[in-house]
Amino acid sequence: MNLFDRNWWSELMERLQVPYRLIIRNDETLEERASFRLSMLNVYVLLSTVVVIVAASVILLIAYTPVKRYIPGYGSGGDAGREIVRLKREMNRLENELEAQEEYMDNIRKVLVGDLETLEDVQAPKLSKDTEKAASEVKPSEADRQVRQEAELDRLGNIMQQDRAKGFSGEGRSLEQLFFVPPVRGEVSSVFAQDKTHYGIDIVAPRNTAVKATMDGYVFFSDWTLETGNTIGIQHDFNVISFYKHNAQLLKKAGNYVRAGEAIAIIGNTGTQSSGPHLHFEIWNRGKAVDPADYVMF
Repeated sequence: MNLFDRNWWSELMERLQVPYRLIIRNDETLEERASFRLSMLNVYVLLSTVVVIVAASVILLIAYTPVKRYIPGYGSGGDAGREIVRLKREMNRLENELEAQEEYMDNIRKVLVGDLETLEDVQAPKLSKDTEKAASEVKPSEADRQVRQEAELDRLGNIMQQDRAKGFSGEGRSLEQLFFVPPVRGEVSSVFAQDKTHYGIDIVAPRNTAVKATMDGYVFFSDWTLETGNTIGIQHDFNVISFYKHNAQLLKKAGNYVRAGEAIAIIGNTGTQSSGPHLHFEIWNRGKAVDPADYVMF
């Protein structure tokens, strides 16, 4: 049989195009349910089309989806190695950021609760291991210790001296001689209780009430914390610090200078220690928390 014989091809095409009828009947009643007119050529084209579509779908699925990673011998090698290295570097970066964030939050917690280093707590500057070993062998004299402590005090007081040049002073007046502007007008829902680590008072006021600075000063902290939410802290004259916590929005940034009575935040209900819209207001003097109600009329 010659495959290139035109008569043979013509005969083959005629056989493929011979029509057939596919009838579907009810097996019990022999009732005709449906019928289809088919030919061998139609069946061949249909099956070929289905096979091509399935093959193309499988190829696209393997080439453009992560499924290829689960096929042995496919998708492994250089790409997988580079991906592992990238993920390891990303994990190291996230670990470093987490450690830095934890240290940052710990420092903020110390500032908020007043766990600050006072002048009495200042020690000599930290020394290297070799210097510490030498110092342990030779006991420094009283004059040396005094010189070192004075140097450290000068370093810590540098910022305070700059503030004094701008009009700030840490001495000369007591809290009774100062005038404090009420940050908000409202009902006091929780009073000052140092024994319960509640270092301020809670004032309930309507939503969207503006929180005002109680005195002139510089904003040294304006950020969000888990427990106190949106919090702002202001350094005032005469070693006075004020905190405003649980705000819905902060209107000032760290470094801004504010005047007494100037709006610095919007009262809110942020932080895990807040159960409703209110302002938690604190006043600290020389590193110690004082009762705001003794100096401010709400």
